[in-house]
Amino acid sequence: MSTTDTKLRGAAARPLSPHLDIYRFSWTMAMSIVHRITGAALYVGTALLAIWLIAAASGASSFAAVQWFMASFIGKLILFGYTWALMHHMLGGVRHLVWDMGLGFDRDRRFAMAKINLYGSVALTILIWVVYYIVR
Repeated sequence: MSTTDTKLRGAAARPLSPHLDIYRFSWTMAMSIVHRITGAALYVGTALLAIWLIAAASGASSFAAVQWFMASFIGKLILFGYTWALMHHMLGGVRHLVWDMGLGFDRDRRFAMAKINLYGSVALTILIWVVYYIVR
């Protein structure tokens, strides 16, 4: 084996993996990151939902304590964030479903779907909370 063969098989001949210095930050990249974050946030929100259900099953005093917290400003802020995370993650799932069908891969549609994902999740969250306060 010659020295040239060794150099070609060594680290210098390996292709470089793409990294953040190569890519320009884009809407689709941001939505991918936020999709992962909202997925993790949904775990926390689901745990809060489980706590609420367990408190409801445990008795009136436990339920009243959890209800008091959820009715506070911090509780409502958490619930608002959970609602947004749920809507954002759902719309991101729809976006991925569209991609799974082989649609929306061209540049303009990718960016449009990413923007719709963000703006739609905000609009749906506000709509849900407005309807909640109207019905309540």
